[in-house]
Amino acid sequence: MKKNGLILIALIATTTGNTQENIDDLLAAGVADAERFSKDYIKAANDGLAYGINAGWFNNAKTPDRFGFELALIGNATFINDEDKQFILNTDNYENIRFQDGSTSKPVATALGHNDPAVVVEITYDDPIFMEKTTKFELPTGIGAANVNIIPTVFLQGSFSPFKGTQIKARYFPKVDREDAKVGLYGFGLQQDFTSFLPADTILPISISGLVAYTHLAASYDFTDERIVDGENQQIQTETNTMLYQLIVGTKLKIINFYGAVGYISGKNKTDLLGTYRVSGEGLGGATVFSEEIKDPFSIKSETRGMTTTVGANLKLGFFGLNAAYTIADFNSASIGMNFSF
Repeated sequence: MKKNGLILIALIATTTGNTQENIDDLLAAGVADAERFSKDYIKAANDGLAYGINAGWFNNAKTPDRFGFELALIGNATFINDEDKQFILNTDNYENIRFQDGSTSKPVATALGHNDPAVVVEITYDDPIFMEKTTKFELPTGIGAANVNIIPTVFLQGSFSPFKGTQIKARYFPKVDREDAKVGLYGFGLQQDFTSFLPADTILPISISGLVAYTHLAASYDFTDERIVDGENQQIQTETNTMLYQLIVGTKLKIINFYGAVGYISGKNKTDLLGTYRVSGEGLGGATVFSEEIKDPFSIKSETRGMTTTVGANLKLGFFGLNAAYTIADFNSASIGMNFSF
């Protein structure tokens, strides 16, 4: 799970990995340009995470009997689409960033993609001594450079049925704290079997239920000690909060059951670049001629919304069960779960 936690951090941190090396250059172009680029750079990663942390919430349309308890280990693989590996950077939308080859717009890597070959841009900034000055740097690439094409997530999930047809759920990703990186997740859900209210419940061949679930993911990365840019308390903090709504229909056989669902996901994402950054400029001979101090440069907000369709199967062998499902959405996901019922 620690490895998955570090992958999550790499996806949601605006300036981890290759991007850290470009903080000074991005901020030199101006906070507005740095914020605009970062928002487009991480949007696809935020969306992919939002879909990934909402997969696998259910493994059947029929809820357990009253006072039933279920404990599950769920693993998800969310697939990265080619179109989410890049975005179109239009320099007309930027104040101080231009492509070195003179292009007005071209596709560049998101946090999920990779620039191959490298994309070089020029930035123009005001120097208090030399007036306007131009420098160049490579745009950051993404996790595609390591041939990563999925977003993995793993959860522990438990549920309890206090009433007939009602199942209260909770999921948890143990907090990972390693090398100044932290990530944690929790969520709560309620699944209600509507057919349990019907007098003919015992003879109906199917169950129909509804699910409402909330998931919260929080992560941070403190890179002050790496001294990439002069300053203090430099870190990235990110949060994703989502709501999932599902209508589930499934068989209710003794050993193997099949189910399908349609639903909707709604999420809000927020990423903050915090701390103090002293952005410097160089004069003749490489000497530093000015230093601008920027505190808490920007906060990026985005929303994730979309429909989902899920099909799956559940194999039940006494108190032990296995389930597998596939979800079709803006980011498709495959889920597999191992559960124990008591």
